[in-house]
Amino acid sequence: MKIPEVLLIEVEHAPGNLAKVLAAVGESGHTVEGLVAVSRTQDRTTWELTIELDDQEVSDVFERINAVPIARMLGRSDRVFIRHLGGKIRTTPTATITDLQTLRDIYTPGVARVCLAIRDDPDLAKRYTNIGRTVAIVTDGTAILGLGDIGARAGMPVMEGKAALFSQLAGISGVPILLDTKDPKRIIETVKAIAPSFGAIQLEDIAAPACFEIEASLAANLDIPVLHDDQHGTATVVLAAVMTACARSGVDLSAACVGQIGLGAAGLGIARLLHRHGVGNLLGADLREDALARLDAIGGERSDLEEVMARADVVIATTGVRGLIKPELVRERQVILALTNPDPEIEPHVALERGAAFAADGKNVNNVLAFPGLFRGALDAGAKHFTDAMLIAASQAIADGTDETQLVPAPLDTDVADAVGEAVARAAGESGEPIMMPGP
Repeated sequence: MKIPEVLLIEVEHAPGNLAKVLAAVGESGHTVEGLVAVSRTQDRTTWELTIELDDQEVSDVFERINAVPIARMLGRSDRVFIRHLGGKIRTTPTATITDLQTLRDIYTPGVARVCLAIRDDPDLAKRYTNIGRTVAIVTDGTAILGLGDIGARAGMPVMEGKAALFSQLAGISGVPILLDTKDPKRIIETVKAIAPSFGAIQLEDIAAPACFEIEASLAANLDIPVLHDDQHGTATVVLAAVMTACARSGVDLSAACVGQIGLGAAGLGIARLLHRHGVGNLLGADLREDALARLDAIGGERSDLEEVMARADVVIATTGVRGLIKPELVRERQVILALTNPDPEIEPHVALERGAAFAADGKNVNNVLAFPGLFRGALDAGAKHFTDAMLIAASQAIADGTDETQLVPAPLDTDVADAVGEAVARAAGESGEPIMMPGP
């Protein structure tokens, strides 16, 4: 699997020299994802160059760069690791404790009054504690960031990243919860037992099919919102991207035939939300019978890759298989979103060359556009569960915040996070059943 590598390269400071280094990288078949000058002397500049590489490709890139006479590889940068030193989150008080009276108010004996008030009226916990602004980020480590089943502890940097984004974009305290079990029933019982500490539950990087059972059970048995981000956060952002792509291509989404290739957690979540949004002609392709059975349950039509490409006006792919969609399968005027990262099912420029009306990959389709606002809106509204109306409202808010140069807005656009939260809070007042995925 490819991961971003940050390489340190020293280049003689003269016109055209950096271009020679970048040309060597291009000749190796890689795309530069980031370039930053980190230091400079009178005659040399040290650059951090970010490229997505697998282990077998690293030495080849090193050799190619070292072969450029005016450049020298210094090694790999520790910038990413440095930013993780000590973790990325912390718990800090909102009250400054500088005198005995404050201590007595926020702790013993004054705190007893607040405890008794909450005993008599449990809803007061949302007002007088942080529960109403706190989300548990729960993982068993079975589907971490495309890396697979690497264990919950190894997934902690991802959970901390989610928590940091919750704080920055929505003013929410995200608390990582790492579970040392893969048993769905144990996970369900554990989350139910700790739920009183939180205003909502975000399930994260839990592999299919266990994720379906876990989310369905928790949503049915808890009186706080529960969301599996890999399913519904992804679906929310993808629906927004589809809205944008269709608007620019002149495609009426409600009347279009839409094909979803790949029916894992993300793919099935996308298919389900498209159907709930009003897509009546929905095709789904997957090699697994259990995935196709779930597609049946949400009202989709079983298909395969070739039929999807032959019939669908809009094609969405989330398979994890690089180059799965062959250029000759592309039809004129199709909208194609090949969302697997880092290597899509078909490169957008190839699909456009074959006549697609619109094509994009998944590099900018980021869940961070959805989950902070989804939870902020649900908590503000006092919602007991997430509904399709809330997800669709979030998708529309994201699409509305997209300018003419984008498929979806920039991931750290705080205006979009605020707009999503407000839209979700409004939609939470509408009637609706909890979102439910088909069971195992």
